[in-house]
Amino acid sequence: MTLQIETVSSEHLTLEIVPEVGASILNLRSRSGRPVLRRVDLKNVKASSQCASFTLLPFSNRIAGARFPFRGEQVQLRPTTPDGLTQHGDVRNRSWRVTHVSEKHLLCDFDSRDFGDVNWPWAFTGRVEYILHGPHLDTSVTLTNVDTREMPAGLGLHPYFTREQDGQDARLSFHAPLTYDTDARHLPTGGARPLQPEEDYERATGVGGRNIDQTYAAWDGVARLDWGERALVLTADAVYSHLVVFTAPDGSLALEPVTHATDAFNLTARGIGGTDMRTLAPGQSLAGTARITLEGEW
Repeated sequence: MTLQIETVSSEHLTLEIVPEVGASILNLRSRSGRPVLRRVDLKNVKASSQCASFTLLPFSNRIAGARFPFRGEQVQLRPTTPDGLTQHGDVRNRSWRVTHVSEKHLLCDFDSRDFGDVNWPWAFTGRVEYILHGPHLDTSVTLTNVDTREMPAGLGLHPYFTREQDGQDARLSFHAPLTYDTDARHLPTGGARPLQPEEDYERATGVGGRNIDQTYAAWDGVARLDWGERALVLTADAVYSHLVVFTAPDGSLALEPVTHATDAFNLTARGIGGTDMRTLAPGQSLAGTARITLEGEW
């Protein structure tokens, strides 16, 4: 299958989207051609994991054992990882419909009822909206329960940022006072706890050779990558209460705004608070917007 690209541009940014692969971002570049997210060649894309950013619906990150209890029943999903977890929802590698496109605006929609094998027992719809304006990219995501039953819910974004600019590694800063201890599969072993000094990015810190795969809680919705003469700022609505920081094997840095803790559905069932798990009644939606803003010479 030949993948199609939808492109929108402003005076500051050019955005490329692949609708058939989760309406994922293929590339985001400044007007000079400099990559803002990691640079991707379409011929290398076979799944959303090879894109520059993808959408997480109807939950984010990992679910232990691909199962969880909800409303007195045990919900069993198909495992999607070698170690028996299910991960990152089930929309990121599926085809989305482009329902609106103009010079600076792109809207894509997804309906789980269009597919017979969605790995989720409730019917839902998703919408992702990309808007360019000035030095900003706004990405808005909406999840709606279109089932007849209540369903657990969550959403997130998984952008991979370019760490190195002109030979200089990024300095990362954000405010989030809590994080989680995890097991070998990066699943939380309990509730969020206060940070250790080496986990704190309140002051701008070079990522360097660090190997990071950590979820932070009570995030204030702002994260910054700084290279000196240029920087970018990620801001997110309050619904994105958690931030996942991940140094990817290709050298990029994922900063993932998400609405709940990893394995939140199981943690909540164990009586652990602060996971920010949501439940949607039939017809109810969960939505949030995240913004990438360029500063300096791009």
